[in-house]
Amino acid sequence: MVELPPLMRIAALVSFGIGFVSLCFAVVIAKSLGIAPTPSFVFAFWSASLGIAFWKGPKLWLEGVEYVVTEQRVLWRRGPFSRSLGRDSVSFVRIFWCANAPGAGDLEFVRAVPTGALRRRLRLRLSGVSAPARVAAIVLGREHVTPAASEGRPLTQRLEAGERVLWAARPRKTARTYLPRGRDGWLKTALFALLVVAFVRLLAGGIPAVERLIDAGMPVRSLSFVALVAGLSVTGLIVVLTAAYAAFDSVVRPSRLEEQTRYLVTNRRVLIQRGREELYLDRARIVDVIDAPAGAGISDVFLVLDGPRARALAASGAFGERERGPSLVPVLERVEDADGVRQVLSEQSEPNLPRAA
Repeated sequence: MVELPPLMRIAALVSFGIGFVSLCFAVVIAKSLGIAPTPSFVFAFWSASLGIAFWKGPKLWLEGVEYVVTEQRVLWRRGPFSRSLGRDSVSFVRIFWCANAPGAGDLEFVRAVPTGALRRRLRLRLSGVSAPARVAAIVLGREHVTPAASEGRPLTQRLEAGERVLWAARPRKTARTYLPRGRDGWLKTALFALLVVAFVRLLAGGIPAVERLIDAGMPVRSLSFVALVAGLSVTGLIVVLTAAYAAFDSVVRPSRLEEQTRYLVTNRRVLIQRGREELYLDRARIVDVIDAPAGAGISDVFLVLDGPRARALAASGAFGERERGPSLVPVLERVEDADGVRQVLSEQSEPNLPRAA
């Protein structure tokens, strides 16, 4: 594994912080009250172990994973566990480039599925892959026209041989850009508000309590007092940092990523780039285009994909599937030229060029 997911990194740091706070209060209990602080020590050990598991667990798990590409399928294997996805059934590909390992990233193959009662998740993610764009081209049978690619180059400089851009756009900024999106976004915003309230209450209760202890005669330079202040300070720091992350992930980060979003339609594919994430969609998979007015003369354009035994697909977002995850889906949001992209996509896409001699 090349890069630890941000959520796992934050969970590890919070666990370490909670363990440190528990250790500080164990010192206070032992020194001030003369009680054996065994429960606090056990909880501190458990929190530290949990932090190590969050920090090292994903890497240890993926060290035993094997990726195999056969003539018909892509396989993910680790010991007795295995998952596979047919190469012909891949609807589109997502690439998540690593920030600390140029040329490497996570590769995710997504198979479009019916919406409604038959909705399910069918995707296969290969983590820590070197040259993921090249691997995706091999799986999709396009290796003879796809050059070696790195996220350091713009998408327009990483097109296939004979591929040309027919339409390009960026989402227009609106007031909705700076609002939380979806259920997860609003839940994180609510978490931010609750944590702010908790921090204010911590200050309102903690500072007077420390002052009362000083007035009662507790030495300021004693180990008990230092441990108490350190525990309260780290608790406040954990609350503040968690609240800051919730606000950043629900409001700041989505708005920044939207500023970095770019849509490209070529004679063969639909390409979406958002920060370090990219989506590659073969135009042959698109069976319909649905545009929905988004106000102020702009529209959301949904690409309906062809899938096994279904075309009204959850993966396209075209049938009310707005409560989707944070990853890219085949939706062109808040574009001004909806008629233009519809016209371009209504034209027949060009096949891959043969390998040059």
